Amino acid sequence: MTIRLPEKAAYIIDVLEQAGHEAFAVGGCVRDSCLSRTPKDWDITTSATPQQVMALFPHTVDTGMKHGTITVMLRGEGFEVTTYRIDGIYEDGRHPQQVTFTGSLEEDLKRRDFTVNAMAYNPRCGLVDLFGGRRDLSARIIRCVGDAKARFEEDALRILRAVRFAAQLDFSIEQDTQLAIRDLAGNLDKISAERIRAELSQLITSPHPERLLEAYKLGVTAVILPEFDAAMRQPQNSTHHIYSVGIHTIKSMAAIPADEVLRTAMLLHDLGKTDAVTVDDAGIYHFKKHAAFSEETGRKILRRLKYDNASRNRILRLVACHSLYPEETPEGVRTAVYRIGPDLFEDFLLVKRADTLGQNPQVWVKKLAYLERIGELYRQIRERGDCLSLNQLQVRGSDLVDAGMQPGPQIGAVLERMLQDVLQCPVHNEKTYLMEQLRAGRYEHESAPAPAPAKGSARHPADFG
Repeated sequence: MTIRLPEKAAYIIDVLEQAGHEAFAVGGCVRDSCLSRTPKDWDITTSATPQQVMALFPHTVDTGMKHGTITVMLRGEGFEVTTYRIDGIYEDGRHPQQVTFTGSLEEDLKRRDFTVNAMAYNPRCGLVDLFGGRRDLSARIIRCVGDAKARFEEDALRILRAVRFAAQLDFSIEQDTQLAIRDLAGNLDKISAERIRAELSQLITSPHPERLLEAYKLGVTAVILPEFDAAMRQPQNSTHHIYSVGIHTIKSMAAIPADEVLRTAMLLHDLGKTDAVTVDDAGIYHFKKHAAFSEETGRKILRRLKYDNASRNRILRLVACHSLYPEETPEGVRTAVYRIGPDLFEDFLLVKRADTLGQNPQVWVKKLAYLERIGELYRQIRERGDCLSLNQLQVRGSDLVDAGMQPGPQIGAVLERMLQDVLQCPVHNEKTYLMEQLRAGRYEHESAPAPAPAKGSARHPADFG
């Protein structure tokens, strides 16, 4: 077959060959090209040593010379060029203790993880497929190169990569590869949290996040996400639910856009139910305050998997507020936007919809219609430009100080009370009016506290049963 190489990748291969070396595009870029997909990156493997590669190209970066990798820079774009190699003993279940450079393309390809990733191509030789990668692409199979147990013993992260590739490509995992995953899934505890997070994120943001169920069946989540295994065992016998917490979670993930924050929020949103569950005399399950339990469980998981602070903040806010039902009034929606956060309210609506689509289909009609009405009220609020946050309030703390208030916590409390007034009645967001009300003593003596961020429910979910 013929693969159309990008101009820069073809140039690198040509330069290496003109200098007497072998060079091929290799790995995922070849796999994706065979599938008529557009590769994200083009990696090149060569018989040239790192020093020889550096001598041939004026702009290179040492991105792993110890393991044979040099990045060649061409007009601001980087291409990884790696010398054919044979991996030594893997002592830590992740990295070879040492590598040996070789002149054999076959030796380099046989050390790779899966047959679909062990193909090489250049225009002169065409496709080099020594392990049946193209056959497995046609059969839609993920299969290890050679002995599956040996590949996973070398690098345990390949266990999670097998499930991730199956999810991304909608392939099945070959039987011997599955058996090796079952036997060696425990080795994933040797892998860094950052690597686990990266693979898990790619799995759940793939076109088939439901493949997380395959990771569960193969014993993978028992190691990397035991909270999900507990959720799979947790039934939900109620009007709203016909699935276990785990299956509800999977269906909810599949019902929301493939964004890491959104999919992760759905993964975590009900994991606290295992701690919140009670069963009444009629055998009906209840999960009061489960959002708070899920928030705490989610916080532990996100810390364990080393999520960055910004993502963790957004995910946990969505988890914490996912059981909120705003009142179907402009005032109710404005208050909900404030409590959830103007930056997150549209995502909140997506979370609510996905949560609904993971429940008993008999409750879908009422709940989805309710969400449509809330969404329409929100659109009207945005079109009017109603004040939804302190940043939009026409009075600042400096205005209160100028009016004679002493700097301190009382400034924030008064601004919060002003905002509550404006959330109820947007026309009050006028500096003259607000300051007149302040002088009249309304805000200083107001006893009702501002709502706490992101928690609570203005409408009981039983309304939709």
